[in-house]
Amino acid sequence: MTDLFAALDVATGKIISQTKRRHRAAEFKAFLQEIDLQVPAELDVHLVLDNSSTHKTPAIHTWLLRHPRFHLRFTPTSSSWLNLVERWFAELTCKLLQRSAHRSLQALEQDLRLWIASWNDDPRPFVWRKTADEILESLGRYCERISDSGH
Repeated sequence: MTDLFAALDVATGKIISQTKRRHRAAEFKAFLQEIDLQVPAELDVHLVLDNSSTHKTPAIHTWLLRHPRFHLRFTPTSSSWLNLVERWFAELTCKLLQRSAHRSLQALEQDLRLWIASWNDDPRPFVWRKTADEILESLGRYCERISDSGH
């Protein structure tokens, strides 16, 4: 098994990534350190995250206290669509993972690194096409449909 940690610069579309064999707080902390190295020191870093327990351990809390430019924002449960890096993961899945077969973890990890490097050669930011009001209206219509489904 391999886990891909990825951070999306929403302004440029560039990806910072690491593959890890485990998904614990230690690996997440190592990824935070990588982000810290790659993002210019004068910039604040706002990370949009899911509610994984690995993001909320005492070790991560201590690290964040020592790195005050980092600000964590957690998506509500079942709202990963709010995080634009999830849109990038969908792109990765459609353009690489669904069309590939790997004989080893090393081959998969190498393929991921090459694809991400290629992405970063010509990064493309994702742009919301709808306003917040349009999204909320659409969500409201969906909620009405499912509540009237007779179940």
